[in-house]
Amino acid sequence: MKIVDLRVMRGPNYWSVKHPKIIVLKLDLVELGNTLTSDIPNFNNRLRKMFPGMQSHRSLEGVEGGFFKMVEEGTTFGHVVQHIALELQTMAGMESGYGRCYPSRDENHVFVIFSYQEERAGEHAAHAAVRISEALIKGDKYRLWDDLERLHQIREDEYFGPSTYSIVSEAVSRGIPYIRLDRHSLIQLGYGKYQKRIQATMTCSTACFAVEIAGDKNATKDLLSDAGIPVPKGTTVYSHEELRRATTWLGFPLVTKPLDGNHGKGATINITNLVDAKKGFAEARKYSQGVIVEQFVTGFDFRLLVINGKFVAAAKRTPAMVTGDGVSTIKQLIDKENKDPRRGIGHEKVLTKIKIDQHTKNLLKNMGLTTQSVVPAGEEIYLKSTANISTGGTATDVTDLVDPYNILMAERIAGIIGLDICGIDIMTTDIAIPLNETRGAVLEVNAAPGFRMHISPTYGLPRNVAEPVVDMLFPHGRPARIPIIAVTGTNGKTTTTRLIAHMVKHKGYQVGYTTTDGIYIQDKLLEKGDTTGAFSAEFVLKDPTVNFAVLECARGGLLRSGLGFQQCDIGIVTNVSSDHLGLRDIHTLEELAQVKAVIPKSVSPDGYAVLNADDDLVYAMAEGLQCKVAFFSMDENNPRILKHIAKGGLAAVFENGYISIFKNSYKIRIDRVADVPLTFGGRAKFNIENILAATLAGYISHFEIEEIKTSLRTFIPSPSKTPGRMNLFKFPHFEVLVDYAHNVGGMKAIGEFVDSLEATHKVGIIAGVGDRRTEDFYELGVVAGNIFHEVIVRLDNDLRGRTAEEIIEPLMRGIEDASPGKPVKLIPEEMRAIAYALEHAQPDSFVAIFTEDISESVRMVESFKVIQDRKMLVE
Repeated sequence: MKIVDLRVMRGPNYWSVKHPKIIVLKLDLVELGNTLTSDIPNFNNRLRKMFPGMQSHRSLEGVEGGFFKMVEEGTTFGHVVQHIALELQTMAGMESGYGRCYPSRDENHVFVIFSYQEERAGEHAAHAAVRISEALIKGDKYRLWDDLERLHQIREDEYFGPSTYSIVSEAVSRGIPYIRLDRHSLIQLGYGKYQKRIQATMTCSTACFAVEIAGDKNATKDLLSDAGIPVPKGTTVYSHEELRRATTWLGFPLVTKPLDGNHGKGATINITNLVDAKKGFAEARKYSQGVIVEQFVTGFDFRLLVINGKFVAAAKRTPAMVTGDGVSTIKQLIDKENKDPRRGIGHEKVLTKIKIDQHTKNLLKNMGLTTQSVVPAGEEIYLKSTANISTGGTATDVTDLVDPYNILMAERIAGIIGLDICGIDIMTTDIAIPLNETRGAVLEVNAAPGFRMHISPTYGLPRNVAEPVVDMLFPHGRPARIPIIAVTGTNGKTTTTRLIAHMVKHKGYQVGYTTTDGIYIQDKLLEKGDTTGAFSAEFVLKDPTVNFAVLECARGGLLRSGLGFQQCDIGIVTNVSSDHLGLRDIHTLEELAQVKAVIPKSVSPDGYAVLNADDDLVYAMAEGLQCKVAFFSMDENNPRILKHIAKGGLAAVFENGYISIFKNSYKIRIDRVADVPLTFGGRAKFNIENILAATLAGYISHFEIEEIKTSLRTFIPSPSKTPGRMNLFKFPHFEVLVDYAHNVGGMKAIGEFVDSLEATHKVGIIAGVGDRRTEDFYELGVVAGNIFHEVIVRLDNDLRGRTAEEIIEPLMRGIEDASPGKPVKLIPEEMRAIAYALEHAQPDSFVAIFTEDISESVRMVESFKVIQDRKMLVE
């Protein structure tokens, strides 16, 4: 088997809108194309032995063991790769349950689709699943642990920790979107100007000075002591001599810990002599030059959590430990404890596996034990000096037991330190008794406290401590999202996007928008290029100055990685016509329509899909949508429109020379088409469709009719406002049009405009884009031959894998078949072709330049126009 293509989908996509995070694997089965699993002797048994957990895979059978039954009866190896990839991720602590397998048009090729939690893990699982499948087919041995170890490492490096995950999940449950800003735990909640950020349990509202105070244990202790809060007596030392004096002053037992430590790193407790104090000093010095030495307070370790000034949860923490049985060694007891299904690697599960590190060995040594010692039945052996969950400790929820005095104390501490999310470590014999009565003490105050002990305690009631965090960041009634209008289609996307952005700006919003020529924030071009994919959408949604997004979404981005957002408020589809067919496994117009249909399928239930009722494929997209639908049409008597408005629907139509909105039985006229500059006096019919779609978007967004009308009249087509879209230049004796139209549909639309002109001689400069089909080149030639009196054929700089002859020959043939004997000139270099056409332009002629390089073409035309204007002045 060979991997032909691997794509990572990060948002709603052609393969699945419901499951945005999927791997799309195109697999060449080679000689296994016609082989089923039942044809390979003992394959099912080998698969079962390696992956017993696949018993839970129901597959199409719908029952446990369903997949193994299919393997036994015979299924494809693409299906096997899919299930192995899913199981590998599950075994590594990343539950991933969605998968599909589809045939490809290419012989022996299949598409394997499966979900992932972390994309690098999904990619690794894809490659590993192919390797494992081949090993199982051949009966070869395979080191499965190597792949699982790698997947575990990816998970620990990049997957959300439990605290981050809990906050993100709570946000998503409220419809608040999120964007991951780095490969770790920096997360943006919400979009645009309403965004908030978190990193683990630190938020954009967490005060920097408060974090510094919490990190300085001496400063923390001083502040708390001054506020009447019990803290252990202690000091900070920097040398063995200072340590000796401290032990004399404080007496034993003692605790040593790094001045700048966290998560219990470098801490040693219950020190009873100077020798052990020096060892504790050395351990703490690994993390900080300064070492805190303080009295050891006896009792139990409790963590109190305060969020936004309010106490929300408490947990009793117990260090990693084992209980002797009189038979097993400590090592065997640890191994037994680590078999608890609740324990995993790192943050993978509720509990963390207990590691036997040097710290553990030292503790055992101090007790006169080793890992091979047998402990009497019932005797408890503590394996760590701190109770952190991350080192194997356990947690018991005690939220309902905390005394009101201790609650008030915790809330005061959070306020004294200044932390919005505050973890307070307390040592006391009983949390249900006021701390000042138990002779307990506050040990530490933590910024960015872990939530795992509260959301998934080992014992007791789980607490949704993420809820008050999201309440704090997004109080009731405060928005988290900005309006998103998404625009797709074969032609007209960019013009429609720009017109809507203009309309939104006129309304007073700070708009960010993406087009095929760049990313714009408040009308400033920040990124140049074809920016119609997921990255560009996120660029806008991450911008803190934007409060409205208009996003052009092209097929390339949808097929490459999906949408850059989960939902939009308005989704527009302008049309579907032949373009890019044969690329990325999209071969038919129907398949292309399915790609474009991702946009209306991603509209929120309260939003609108705006669809072209004159286009059969676009009109059909309305079926099964969960959102509301509005149609637009160039024909007010279109039966589809009449049927829709009869049911109380919303539509925009071109009627009696007007742009009008139909709502129920009412007709709202927006403006005369001839007065809208974008229509060039009503001659650019294709732009009327774009205007209809944009008008509906404005109306749905609750813009006033006069505001829409003003926006339409002030949107002047020009190289700066609409680069490469109907850029018309008037010379003294002829006219020039610069347009980006690069497919048959686009050229036909321009052709209708050209036909309406009274020019005596019409010249077209055309080129075939190399990644199109041969029949597309031919059809382009036919259309050009029918429109123009003279054709100049040029070539793009990038032929995209084609030879010049492969493009030119069908183009020329199409022109000749459409209009035998028509003058055709071949000038491969684009700028030379433009220069030739301008220099040889006849009086009353019209030159249409279909360009690859918009800015350079416009610059050349403008330069030539300056020269012509100067000549006129001289004459």
